[in-house]
Amino acid sequence: MGSVAYSQTIDKEMPKGFDQVRTGIATGKLDSVQYESKTVGTNRKALIYTPPGYSKKKKYPVLYLLHGIGGDEKEWLRGGKPQVILDNLYAENKLEPMIVVMPNGRAMKDDRAVGNVFDKDKVEAFATFEKDLLTDLIPFVEKKYSVLKDREHRAIAGLSMGGGQSLNFGLGNLDQFAWVGGFSSAPNTKKPEELVPNPEEAKKQLKLLWISCGDADGLITFSKRTHDYLYENQVPHVYYIEPGVHDFKVWKNGLYMFSQFLFKPVDVASLTKFTILGTPASTNIRSAKYPQILPDNRVVFRVKAPEAQQVQIDLGKKYAMVKDTSGFWTVTTDSISRGFHYYSLLIDGVAVVDPASETFYGMGRMASGIEIPDRDGGYYAQKDVPHGDIRIKRYLSKASNSWREMYVYTPPGYDQSTDKYPVLYLLHGGGEDQRGWATQGRTGMILDNLIAEKKAKPMVVVMLDGNMPNAGGLAGFNENVLRAFENELKQGAIPFVEGNFRVATDAKNRALAGLSMGGLQTLYAGIKNTDLFSSLGVFSSGWFANNPKLSDPQYEFMKANAATINSNLKNLWISMGGKEDIAHQNCQVMMKKFDDLGIKYQYSEYAGGHTWPVWRHDLFGFSQVLFK
Repeated sequence: MGSVAYSQTIDKEMPKGFDQVRTGIATGKLDSVQYESKTVGTNRKALIYTPPGYSKKKKYPVLYLLHGIGGDEKEWLRGGKPQVILDNLYAENKLEPMIVVMPNGRAMKDDRAVGNVFDKDKVEAFATFEKDLLTDLIPFVEKKYSVLKDREHRAIAGLSMGGGQSLNFGLGNLDQFAWVGGFSSAPNTKKPEELVPNPEEAKKQLKLLWISCGDADGLITFSKRTHDYLYENQVPHVYYIEPGVHDFKVWKNGLYMFSQFLFKPVDVASLTKFTILGTPASTNIRSAKYPQILPDNRVVFRVKAPEAQQVQIDLGKKYAMVKDTSGFWTVTTDSISRGFHYYSLLIDGVAVVDPASETFYGMGRMASGIEIPDRDGGYYAQKDVPHGDIRIKRYLSKASNSWREMYVYTPPGYDQSTDKYPVLYLLHGGGEDQRGWATQGRTGMILDNLIAEKKAKPMVVVMLDGNMPNAGGLAGFNENVLRAFENELKQGAIPFVEGNFRVATDAKNRALAGLSMGGLQTLYAGIKNTDLFSSLGVFSSGWFANNPKLSDPQYEFMKANAATINSNLKNLWISMGGKEDIAHQNCQVMMKKFDDLGIKYQYSEYAGGHTWPVWRHDLFGFSQVLFK
C-alpha cells in the first residue's frame, strides 16, 4: 500500500531572505489582463502569475489572492513580492504548480485606490466583488487559461479587507472553494455564526481553512472570534499567530505558509501545531502576553527572574522552566484540560503567584489561575443577554457576633421588579471562600445565560463564606465545624438575606448546594433542615467512608427521618466529576447507604475530576431543576 505524502512537512515560518530574487532558478510569468465585468459594467484588470514551465497541455489549480482596503490588483506585487516567494518555493519543490490570480477587489467603475478609501460606496464595492468574482472573473480565467474547474482545485486567500472577503466568499460558497485563507482579516469579516452556519457541512467540504494574524495587530479580535467559534464547533483549521503588526511581513509569511498546503492531502490532526505564538490567556492581567495558550491547549509560560537558580510551573504536574541569556524562563506544557485551573510559580522552591496572571483565593492562599478554552463552555461565556448583578455584602452575624461577607447574585431586572425571588444558597470548597463561586465559578454568567434562554427561573444566589473561625479541627471535617456552619446559615445568613433582599421566605423557594467541603455542609445542614429547603445539591462530595464517628450519626438521623426527608425534598441532586474525582469513592459508598436507607436522590456525572469546570457544569445542571 502506498503512503500518502502530506503537505505539512513545512517550516513554521518563512526563512529570512526568502522574498529575495535568486539567480539560476526557473521563474513564473506575470501577466496583466483585462476581463469584461457584467457585474460592474466595465472592463476590469487583474494580475495573473503562471508557474515555471506553465503548459497549455496541463491543467492547473487556481489561487485567487486578494488585497486590502487601500490597495488594488498591484498591492501584493508592490508590497509582498509574491512571484519571488512562489518562484523560490517551486525551486525547492515545495509547491503544487498553480495559477495565482490577483484581482482588484473593489468592484466599481472607478476602482482606483484614491480619495477616501473608507467612503461608503468604496467599502460596499468590496462586498459587490463576490458577484464579480463568481460570475465574471472565474469564468474568464477558466476560458483563457488551462485550469481545473472543480472546487477542490480552487483556493481563495487575502490580506486585511481581502482576508475578510476570502472568509466571507470562500466559506459562503463552499460549492466553489475548498481552500480558504484569511491573513489579518479586517472588520468586514462576517460574524462566525454567519460565516459557518452549518459546521458539520463545512467540515465535510473544506480541505483547509487558514486564519493568521500578527500578535500586535489591532484587528486580531476578528481572527480570534472566528477561531473560537471554529474550535467550539470542532471545525479543523489552522490558527496561526506570529510576532507582528498589520503589515506585509505578516502577509508574506501567510502566503508562504498557506500556499504550501494547497492542492495536496492535508493531515488534519497536525493543523493545531502550525503557529509560532499562542493566544494570551483570558485570565492574564491587562496586556500581559504570557501565559499563552496554543491551539492544542498546550500552554507557554514565561517569567523574568534573572537571579533565580531554578524555576518551575506547578499545575498539579510540575514543569521545569529554561532560562535564556536575558533572564527569561520559559516552558511549554503538555495539553491542559478545559476550563479553570489554579497554578503557582515555584522560584527556588517557594510557591508564588505569576505577576502576569489574575489571582484567585484557592488552595488556602492567593494563587494564579488560567482559563483553558472549553468547547462545551458556551453556557458560561459572556453573551449579549440581559445581565444580573453580583453584590458584595458585609453583615454582622447574629450566630457568631462577628462581621462576615457574602456575594449575592441578583437576576436581570431585580431592581425594577416588585417580585419576590426564590433563593439558592451556594457553598464553596475547602481552601476557598465566598469569592470562589462568583469568580472561579462564573455564577453570574451561567445564570444570566440560563435565565435568558428561559431554562432557569430568575433567582437570587447567595454565595456564603463557609469557613468557620474558632470551631476547631480541620475545616468542615468534624461535627463542631458543621454545627457552627448550620448555626451561621440559620441564624446569620438567612435572616440577613431575608431582611435585605426581596426574596420568598418559604421552603419551596429555598435551595442549598455546595461543592466538596460545601457539599458536606449541604448534607449536614440541609438534611437536618428539610423544613427549610426544597432542593439540595451535593457536588463532588460525600460522607467519609473511613470516618464512621462523623458519618454514622448522619445515617442514623436519615434512617429515623427517611419519610420526612423524601417528602420534603423535591431534589436531592448528587454529582461527581467522574472516577478521577477525589470524592468519587466516598460518594459511591454514601449513595449505596442512601439506597439501603430508602433515601431518594438523582445522580449526575461529568468528567473532569475535582475541578471548577465540573462544578460550573453542576451549577448549570442543578439550577435548571430548581423552583419548578
